[in-house]
Amino acid sequence: MHFPFLFSIGPLTIHPHLLMESLAYFIGFRVYLYTRRKEQLSMMQAMWVVVGAATGALIGSKVLCWFEDPAKTLDQWNNLLYLMQGKTIVGGLLGGLIGVEWTKKRVGITKSTGDDMVFALLIGMSIGRIGCFLTGLSDHTYGTPTTWWTGVDFGDGILRHPTQLYEIGYLLLLALFLFLLKRKFSLPNGVLFQLFMTGYLFWRLAVDFIKPTPHPYLGLNNIQLACIAGLLYYTYKLWQWRKKTTIKEYEDAKKSSVPVL
Repeated sequence: MHFPFLFSIGPLTIHPHLLMESLAYFIGFRVYLYTRRKEQLSMMQAMWVVVGAATGALIGSKVLCWFEDPAKTLDQWNNLLYLMQGKTIVGGLLGGLIGVEWTKKRVGITKSTGDDMVFALLIGMSIGRIGCFLTGLSDHTYGTPTTWWTGVDFGDGILRHPTQLYEIGYLLLLALFLFLLKRKFSLPNGVLFQLFMTGYLFWRLAVDFIKPTPHPYLGLNNIQLACIAGLLYYTYKLWQWRKKTTIKEYEDAKKSSVPVL
């Protein structure tokens, strides 16, 4: 297999990253429209949420990317081409969260909206990672050299961890887990999204140890620092939910005279 793996459609040759990223946005948006709870938001409110998410994601993905190599970013601060290169999913997710919350306050939405985006994000991210894998070395999303049987030669004769494929597998497992959880339990609004973010941030914190990016922050890279910040936030949010649930269970049991162990 040669990288990048270019797609030929008639007389056109399409780069895999462009094709898969476009499909990720299109399919992810369609999944959101199909799975969103219509009774929660009107179509106009839903569109405002999407605009806020997209704007925040665009800004967050770029800003976090600048911290990958802070010394280089400071040196190239006036180089617009450098500043516009690269983006990161973690920055996009956290930036999108901020964008959505800011937009909701501006348009007066008080209900939780994250749950409606979970499966759209999981599907879109999985499709996008296919493009990252097929792009090869120029995408800079591969892992460190390895002797594992999973190693892939992206064109320079070195076997590397195909971290893009690892992530696709993890996202599919996470999607299955959250789907089954949603079917089995009646979760409060917002908890599904919190579990999704917690699961993905844990994954990125771990997998970035086998990525050949600079790790200038006490052995961590920029994405891992953002993951830790996000995990602290979502651990607190889940703890709040669990605490409320425990209190409610106790009160319900007390009313029904059922012993609480």
